[in-house]
Amino acid sequence: MVHTSYIEISKSAYKNNLKFIRSQVGSHVTISSVVKGNAYGHGIENTVNIAESAGIRHFSTFSTDEAIRVKTTSTKNSEIMIMGMVDNDSIPYLIENEISFYVFDLDRLQAAIQASNSLGKKAKIHVELETGFHRTGFEWEERTKVAEMLIKNRENLQLAGLCTHYAGAESIGNFVRIKSQIKTYMEFKQWFQEKGLHFEKYHTACSAASLSYPETIMDMVRIGIAQYGFWPSQETYMLKFKQLAPNMKNPLKRLISWKSKVMSIKKVKMGEFVGYGNSYMASRNMTIALVPIGYCHGFSRNLSNLGKVLIHGKILPVVGTVTMNAISVDVTDLKDIQKRDEVVIIGRQKRNEITVASFGESTQQVNYELLTRLPHDIPRKIIS
Repeated sequence: MVHTSYIEISKSAYKNNLKFIRSQVGSHVTISSVVKGNAYGHGIENTVNIAESAGIRHFSTFSTDEAIRVKTTSTKNSEIMIMGMVDNDSIPYLIENEISFYVFDLDRLQAAIQASNSLGKKAKIHVELETGFHRTGFEWEERTKVAEMLIKNRENLQLAGLCTHYAGAESIGNFVRIKSQIKTYMEFKQWFQEKGLHFEKYHTACSAASLSYPETIMDMVRIGIAQYGFWPSQETYMLKFKQLAPNMKNPLKRLISWKSKVMSIKKVKMGEFVGYGNSYMASRNMTIALVPIGYCHGFSRNLSNLGKVLIHGKILPVVGTVTMNAISVDVTDLKDIQKRDEVVIIGRQKRNEITVASFGESTQQVNYELLTRLPHDIPRKIIS
């Protein structure tokens, strides 16, 4: 089957990024590869394959269905942790398959205890704390009840982790809030330890926190966007900039490239309109290449008359309205343009490059949003 576009995932870029992350967090710290959102658009199966080949043995997902995809793909019996959505009905499956999961309310904790009782096997849980993010996590006022349940049901629970999540560690504007969260987490940790409750791993840090707040690194870090070659924010990068070697000012390498091909070529006379409506009128006699990607593929309609692609190594403008399945590109100044010529939407061609950041700036989307919007059915293949 011939697809309209395809995505390449670089194994060598991943290994490069992992080496840099390891240099920042230390050799003793477990790195958990976060693969939620279809591995930030890279594909869970591809990412598990690449990550395990690079030595990763721990993966974080948002939901049970993502965890099952990791388990099905893993060839190294890697640990799997679910940070978000778990139906109580699926807890027995998780226990049987030794998949750990967050508990952040009493209902889920009780369901884990009951399922463990029925199966005669411990539930591997990570107790999530509310430290100021105000999304999920046990409140300070609930700590006594939680501790009582954990102590009473020691035979049913494996205390795999004590965790929290920070509310925007990628932005200096959240500095005071993050510092307050760290303080609250440490108060929780000390309180539980005084009650004789100790956890296998203490973990709070995502990519941004790992890079910006070294005190959050602890026993494990949950690395998402950085492993895929992107800084959590420009602020995070600038904080690290002076610490980077002069010959290595951008140590993170993008894994993903998105490519298509020219579908057809058409001549348009000066004064004629291109595509739907009248958003673009040819200012000269033009040659237009039609490329079979559109907003159904993740190429936003907001890129109408703004987007850029690479053909023959040249940065060329998208003209007219982005449609559901196609874009029009001004190739007037190219010589010998042909059907089936390669088109790079994200990536490098000859000496030029279109980065995810530059692509996203045109649409006001952050890297996270743009990447995770790439449809699952775009073929993804691993390259060296």
